[in-house]
Amino acid sequence: MKPDARDAVERYLTSARWFGGKGRDRRVTDVRRGALLEASTPDGPTVGVELVTVEYAGSEPETYQMPLAYYADDQHRLDHALVGAWEDDDLGKVHAYDAVHDRFAAALYLDGFDRALTVSGPGGELVFHRLPAHDLDLDTHSTLFSGEQSNSSLAFGEDSLMKVFRKVTPGRNPDVVIHDALTRRDSEHVAALYGWLELTEPGAEEPLQLAMLQQFLRTASDGWELALASVRDLFAEADLHADEVGGDFAGEAERLGLATAQVHDALAEAFPTETWGATELVGIAAAMSARLDAAVEAVPQLAEHADALRETFDAVASLGARGATATAQRVHGDYHLGQTLRTVRGWKIVDFEGEPAKPLDERVRPDLVWRDVAGMLRSFDYAAHAVEADVQADADARQQIAFRAAEWADRNISAFLRGYVDNSGRTGEGRLSDDQQTVLRAYIADKAVYEAVYEARNRPTWLSIPLGALERITALDPDADPEPEEPNG
Repeated sequence: MKPDARDAVERYLTSARWFGGKGRDRRVTDVRRGALLEASTPDGPTVGVELVTVEYAGSEPETYQMPLAYYADDQHRLDHALVGAWEDDDLGKVHAYDAVHDRFAAALYLDGFDRALTVSGPGGELVFHRLPAHDLDLDTHSTLFSGEQSNSSLAFGEDSLMKVFRKVTPGRNPDVVIHDALTRRDSEHVAALYGWLELTEPGAEEPLQLAMLQQFLRTASDGWELALASVRDLFAEADLHADEVGGDFAGEAERLGLATAQVHDALAEAFPTETWGATELVGIAAAMSARLDAAVEAVPQLAEHADALRETFDAVASLGARGATATAQRVHGDYHLGQTLRTVRGWKIVDFEGEPAKPLDERVRPDLVWRDVAGMLRSFDYAAHAVEADVQADADARQQIAFRAAEWADRNISAFLRGYVDNSGRTGEGRLSDDQQTVLRAYIADKAVYEAVYEARNRPTWLSIPLGALERITALDPDADPEPEEPNG
């Protein structure tokens, strides 16, 4: 790509919402073309699958996918997505637009999936993989979702949804792999996978997976937003308890626990598991303690909890020292209410990529299911206290609001655990074992430490949420359950 084109691509990339390198010392060192999707009509776009290499001072480079819709003439309807105009080596003079904003460009992708198309390009072989059993609706047009942070998603009418992965890494994307496995097992708790797109570059051992096409969940409501609405309903009824309010969420929380347990069981069947003993359990505790040490440097308020937290983490190491074992498996890896959707057919779990900032090899490693469970328990606590943080009231009223927020969180945490424990293949007698409680408590604490660092850097006004959680966690009797109520209490 010529220098003027590369400069235009860099300007667009670094200003995009989904670009993860903001605020870092970086430069674009390469823009390479994977393949071209040829125009289907004389005045339609040609789509270039362009891969942008970004290098950073002191850290590994990253590759971003930027599919561009190339037109010979201006397309003023796409001015908001204009990347630039330049002379292209393959296409001549072009006006380039971010292709996810263009319904005609998106139609080329949908057609590629429908035909299971393979395209040989200058950067390798582009393959649209297609799962059977669903006929795509080719007569609809795309709508881009505006709220995504790290990827771009387009709905094709009410039939299918395409997620375009922006930051790409050689290897199979966990979101594709897990959706594929669960779809083949007819899981009712995920959107069915229809296909995926990948590019195999010359000499590469692993492909770059660029996009996935899946069922569009037409009636879906975001789990986080539903939880916030439930908390607001509670606060609006000053004299009622959480179980007395019309918007009580506990039933949904319990059903979400069931869905989570069944997905974990399906993942244990679909992928290899590992038995973790002393080495791995000691390693978990050491990693948690190391993260705590770094967090205390960033958030000095954590220091008062540090000794108690280390005891919580050391308890996991002690399990290994006395011969305890645990089963590790594929998990979600970044589980919270924002990764769930409520539909008329029940809860659906989405976004199995894991934490996007982590390298791919870390995101696909087996882990204990309690990491996911802890993430969801922290999410319930966050929902309650995030609404509380927005309430404007005097000191007495705020004390009452704080009590009611804690009541909502405890009720829904207990309901989720009940749904999980009663339906999980890894728990018995309707409750967590003592060892499981010890491990879960450590994962909850580790998650809250991470949250404290995040809030200190990004939302200081919310720092009190994880700090309050850590105060409660470190005040618990070590022999108590990780949360105030028994799962069946």
